[in-house]
Parts: sequence; structure tokens; C-alpha cells
Amino acid sequence: MAQDLGDCEPILIGVLTGSFMFLADLVRRLDFPVQVEFMAARSYGDCTVARQLEIACDVSCDIKGRHVVIVDDIVDTGRTLKALARMLQERGAASVRTCCLLDKPDRRDCDFEADYVGATIPDHFVVGYGLDFAGKHRNLPFVGVLRPDLYQAGSQ
Repeated sequence: MAQDLGDCEPILIGVLTGSFMFLADLVRRLDFPVQVEFMAARSYGDCTVARQLEIACDVSCDIKGRHVVIVDDIVDTGRTLKALARMLQERGAASVRTCCLLDKPDRRDCDFEADYVGATIPDHFVVGYGLDFAGKHRNLPFVGVLRPDLYQAGSQ
């Protein structure tokens, strides 16, 4: 990221709520100027099945002509980040890149690859470090695999 954007003063847009811990740690490690913004975009509710993307809160600045990095906690299907990237490109961003803490390529159902990935993981339901299940477990200081009986109980 420093090689690509170190001279551009990019806008890092955290996708709420899952990205907040990762984004906070990420910006503390960057040694070049950045602007931080947030968007609230959701494609998951109280279940594990993706649904249509909802934008509940938008960025508060003009991104036209700016270099943007969308930061998210995890890429599953790829639809959320792909849609957000397309939306920000249409608004005139000079470039749009994506960054995620975790990537689950086995869950991908569209043509999407993040530009920056912390770790690639198998298809397990993970929680902690900002990642949740039904709004719970975000505060865990680690990423852990949720037992299937806990998230499958409501879907039977």
C-alpha cells in the first residue's frame, strides 16, 4: 500500500461496523498521510446468507479525483466490496482499491479480488477483532472460528 499510495494522501474508507478494529490498527502502521472516512454498508443480517447491499451511512467528503482504499473486515462473496468500489468509481475517484483483513475465496460468487489482503482463510464462520455473529463477539481480541451449532441453530 505504501508503494502504491504513499505519495497520494489516499482516503481510507472503513466499512462499518466490522472494519473498525482492523482500520484503527492499519492506519497506525501507515507512515504516510491518509484521510479516514467511514461508510455503513451491510449485506448480512442475523443469518449467514448474503442479501442485498444497504448503505446506511455515506462518506462525508467529496472523493472526486482522490485515491480511495475501501477497508473491510472480510471478503466472502465479494459482492459488497465490488459494489462499493463501483459506486465510488462512478463518483469520480481517481482510483479505488480494496483492503481486507480476511479473504474467503471459496465463498466468492462474483468476479472480485481484493488489492490488499491480510490473510486468506478457509470457509469457516469467524468472529472477533470486529467480526460478528448477530452483533455479538466483535470485542474479542482475536479471530476465532464459531462453532457451527451456534450459527446453524436458527437456520434449521
